[in-house]
Amino acid sequence: MPELSHTYRILIAEDNDFVRMQIVKFLSDAGYQVDDFDSALNAVSVIGDSYDLAIVDVRMEPMGGFDFIKAMKGEGISTPVILVTGDQDPDLLSDASRLGVGAVLIKPVQKDRLLKTVEKTLQKKKGG
Repeated sequence: MPELSHTYRILIAEDNDFVRMQIVKFLSDAGYQVDDFDSALNAVSVIGDSYDLAIVDVRMEPMGGFDFIKAMKGEGISTPVILVTGDQDPDLLSDASRLGVGAVLIKPVQKDRLLKTVEKTLQKKKGG
């Protein structure tokens, strides 16, 4: 893992408690500061520019990952987003790409893949 010049803040929005806690544990153990929410609606109200990255489930009610991204962009917030999904829908990837999503991770989220994807997305954000 690279030396972190500051602790990155990551927001997690996932309605499945087990998946959310697993992602939080993986990222916390890796030294990231993590805030987690069980709904995208609650998460979008706090996102602002204070987070370096958001990891959001695609399918949640009443607001899913795509609506979260649209709401964020509507507020002029450019925090990079990684989507998490149990879907194998090929249209999902093209929709994600159109919205500028950093990556899509398929559940169950694997620790190594999560950490590599987060690292890569954060490097891209800071221009490295």
